[in-house]
Parts: sequence; structure tokens; C-alpha cells
Amino acid sequence: MDWNIVFETKGKKIKLGILAECEIVCSVDNLADTATIVLPEAVMNQVLNLENKISRGSGVLIQLGYDGNLETEFEGFIQDITTNDSTLKIVCEDALFLFRVGVKDVELKPSSLKKIAQYLIDKIDPTFKLSCDYDISYEKFVIHQATGFDVLKKIQEETKANIYFDTTNKTLHIHPPYVEKSGTVRYSMQRNIEKSTLEYKKAIDKKVEITVESTDSKGKVKSITAGTTGGDKITLKVGPMNENDMRKVADAALKKNSFDGYTGSFDGWLIPFVKPTYSAKIEDQDYPYKDGSYYVVGVKTNFSESGGVRTITPGIKL
Repeated sequence: MDWNIVFETKGKKIKLGILAECEIVCSVDNLADTATIVLPEAVMNQVLNLENKISRGSGVLIQLGYDGNLETEFEGFIQDITTNDSTLKIVCEDALFLFRVGVKDVELKPSSLKKIAQYLIDKIDPTFKLSCDYDISYEKFVIHQATGFDVLKKIQEETKANIYFDTTNKTLHIHPPYVEKSGTVRYSMQRNIEKSTLEYKKAIDKKVEITVESTDSKGKVKSITAGTTGGDKITLKVGPMNENDMRKVADAALKKNSFDGYTGSFDGWLIPFVKPTYSAKIEDQDYPYKDGSYYVVGVKTNFSESGGVRTITPGIKL
């Protein structure tokens, strides 16, 4: 097992020389990827005084692998440093960390996801680029006493967009759910799946009715419904938008909640490398009808002396 963790502060790079544990959580359902680095509070009876060298806002790069073959698993910034139970924890967040600052109140009328995101970038850090292909418009979008994080969280909750930061290339991504695909990986129940809570269900057994409600600028409420009556009812409230865009939101929510395939998660090893937006082909020699490719929505990676383990959460069947 091999690893490389480097902090950067005030233009200086500091390589970490000791590690007890590292956990990285990435998900298309979360705005931010996070990492927690755990160190012993003391080594050879000498207390680690990392606070003298790194602090909140310091950059961090985490690479993991075997025998010098490393993959970049996380890049971001230190959010907090805490001591507890004889350990030192360094909590990190991706570039969303930079957007946890207030933005000027504004009423964008009319607007779109692209315009809202560009407004945040212009006000917070114009060096960021925007990659947005989710065509959702608002008749009016109000930002009031909010941070960049608050605004991104609101549009993610309302539109179900896949929102994430590419810290390396300083890019804010906003895409329709389950559209962007960044790689492929294969798993077998008999070969490289260590533990599984996967349960195979059919869409017919997961009836879902989605209702999207929108209140326009005059206070009038309009709604559209998608899915199958008689099942679980999910109501989503969105800002002022036309029925066509409301339908896009409903279809995205329906796709997420109703499909033939697995629910749950499974554990694999550090190899193969996988991250959210990958397509994971899951095979089962005992039940071939369950074979299929799934959109990876979440990956939690644990790295310690005990080994490297990934917990993979599949989403819709592709």
C-alpha cells in the first residue's frame, strides 16, 4: 500500500509523513466531496504541532494506491483541525469550501442555472470556469442573505442537478442527473465484491408519483405530475419556472426513484479505481438476469493499515 498526502500553505508544500487513517466521501447527491485525515496526536511521545504549519484554508492533495502507482483521490482545502481520543483529525472539503462566503443580494429576472452559477463565480472567484449543460430556466430567482453554498444547495434540491467542483481545473460543473459519464469499471459478485447489501428490485414494485409545484411571481401555484398513481408520493417545490422545465425536474426525480435494478451498496477494494459518474458493470454468475451497468452515485474510500476499501453506491441501471 502506498500514499501521498501534500498540504500547501503560503506557497509552501508540506508532505505528510505519517498516517493512521483516511476516509474520502464522494457523491453526486452531495454538493461537496470531503476527506478526513486521521493522525496520532503524538509520535514517540512528541505531540504533533501541525497547527503551526497548516491551518484552515490550506490546500490538500490526497493520492492513494499500491507500489507507487497512485491515483488522485481528492483535492481541496482544510476546513477544520480537531483533536479527540488521542487522535488528530484534519477535515477537508473540495473547492465548495471557497464558495462558503456571502454574495450580494440580487433578483435575477428572468434567469437560468447557467446565469445563476455564473453570477456566483463572478462575485466569489472569477478565475473559476463554468461547465453547465442543464437547460432549466427561472422566471425569477432571488438571492437574499445567502452564501454561494446556499444558492448551489437550493438549485440542486429543486432541479436534482449533478453539481460538483473540479478543483484541479477550477471548474464548477452543473449537469442533468445521470447524464455525465467519466469512466467504466467491472465488478463480480464472485470475484471482487467483498461485502454487499444490494437488493434487486423491479420498477413495477417501486411505484412512485412525482408532483412538482411552482409559485409564479404573482403568487399563483401551478403543478405537474409524473409517474404512477397508487405508489409513494413525492412533492417537490421549485421557484417560478415554466411547465416545460417543471417537467424536466419531475422526469429527473422519477428516473432516480423508479427503475429495474439494485438498491443498496457493496464493498470493493482500492483497485479498480472508481468515482461517482462512472458506469459500473455488476455481474453475478448465479443470477445472470441481474447483470447490468449502473450509474455510480457515491463512493466512500477508507485507507488504513487494515487495507484500502471502497463502498460503492449504484444508482439507476443504464
